[in-house]
Amino acid sequence: MENVIFNQLSYPVLTWTVFLPVIGAVFLLFMSSAQVIRIATLFVTIATFMLSFPLFKQFDKTTHMMQFVERHEWIPSWGIHYFIGIDGISILFIFLTTLLSILCVLVSWKSVENKVKEFHIAILTMEAGMLGVFVSLDFFLFYIFWEAMLIPMFLLIGVWGGTQRVYAAIKFFLYTLVGSVLMLVGIVVLYFAAGRTLDILVLSSLQYSLKLQFWLFLAFFAAFAVKVPMFPFHTWLPDAHTEAPTAGSVILAGVLLKMGAYGFLRFSIPMFPDATRIFVKPVFILSVIGIIYGALVCLAQKDLKRLIAYSSVSHMGFVTLGIFALNAQGVEGGILQMINHGIVTGALFLMIGMMYERTHTRVIADYGGFATLVPWYAGLFIILTFASIGLPGTNGFIGEFLILFGAFKAQKLYGVLAATGVILGAGYMLWLYQKVFWEKPNPDYAASGHHHVWDLDLREVITLAPLIILIFWIGFYPEALLSFMHSSVEHMLQNLNTRVAGEGLLAQLITEIF
Repeated sequence: MENVIFNQLSYPVLTWTVFLPVIGAVFLLFMSSAQVIRIATLFVTIATFMLSFPLFKQFDKTTHMMQFVERHEWIPSWGIHYFIGIDGISILFIFLTTLLSILCVLVSWKSVENKVKEFHIAILTMEAGMLGVFVSLDFFLFYIFWEAMLIPMFLLIGVWGGTQRVYAAIKFFLYTLVGSVLMLVGIVVLYFAAGRTLDILVLSSLQYSLKLQFWLFLAFFAAFAVKVPMFPFHTWLPDAHTEAPTAGSVILAGVLLKMGAYGFLRFSIPMFPDATRIFVKPVFILSVIGIIYGALVCLAQKDLKRLIAYSSVSHMGFVTLGIFALNAQGVEGGILQMINHGIVTGALFLMIGMMYERTHTRVIADYGGFATLVPWYAGLFIILTFASIGLPGTNGFIGEFLILFGAFKAQKLYGVLAATGVILGAGYMLWLYQKVFWEKPNPDYAASGHHHVWDLDLREVITLAPLIILIFWIGFYPEALLSFMHSSVEHMLQNLNTRVAGEGLLAQLITEIF
């Protein structure tokens, strides 16, 4: 096969990486001790993380081709294969997923005491589903993993969430399911249009009529925009974040939101280049609205988790803006910012969960004076605050810089408008830090024992340490991640530019439709 490098190792590394969590989940079924279940789950997540290391060591950064490819016939009568592999884009999300899964187990060590076995089985199956999405090169396999993620996340929110957990879980499920069904329709249409194949690489190399590209782009857009989530498809996110347990919020913010943007990169842009050009301006508009709207709504929030949830709407607006700038700086900045957002926002949700265990409140007005009460907590939180607002030296800076550079290069007006989101982001994050750590404590809440809190313990420091290290490592040496994606992004953009039909696409589309 062209454009692939079959597995360079002597064992099926991707298969083991994806399915080791499933094997671990099966073993958990036969365990009864809650402590043994926690230890076993931690061992499986660490083993999965370690198993992915050879991918980085053996990865060839000089080629855009899919690597570590495994391909086997599955349902030959339908043209369906077990076909997996990674390139310079997907490999970064393997790292992010396996790392955050470990931290989700650690942060839930004491907070989850109800249905411990079921909770950890949900975490492991969720990890397998997320990894499967990033390695699938057959649409049938991809869709199975894409839909499989809905079940454990639905359970995490609906069983271990807050007081409004059932409402939030159903809302999350319905929003994502509707988008996924429309994508399924698009996959079926592609299957017949391409001569009964679901090979993603083949489908990405074919040329489709402009009319077909238009409708298929919309079908896939429905699934990916909801997942990002882009404005105005975002309304499920604040409820899901607010009601989800800490581990659920970390997975949701760290990985699940990235799958929508990943879908644009893997499917929409390579398969529908002409339609992509037509939809650049609408996506820019929605992205800028999301950036500014999300930031403004953050300033009005009273709940810690809802504030960070709405900040995700703003930050992911930067990601889609960068991707649809359709130049190397914007696309690479968008990919890097997806990783950065997973690290920083994941860490913020971890810290909010840790404080909730102590205070049993997320109301911002209930806090105050925490800089002296929990100095280690305050010190780490200010690092995350600076990373979130993109302070130079942190990972957030280089991602936003590349995105804005790409946006200015593509459409100056949208670059200027998006830049206001950086200012608003600094406003709501610094306001939050002032309210929680420096203002005088709320006397009414303090009387109820609010000040009997303790600083971070060793387990919590170990949980946060990898993310803090990554914030500065990427901030000072972003090429460590950018070097993986150069060849893949360059190839994607070259393919886009050589396959676009030409000028006057919108007029041509109107002619074809009517």
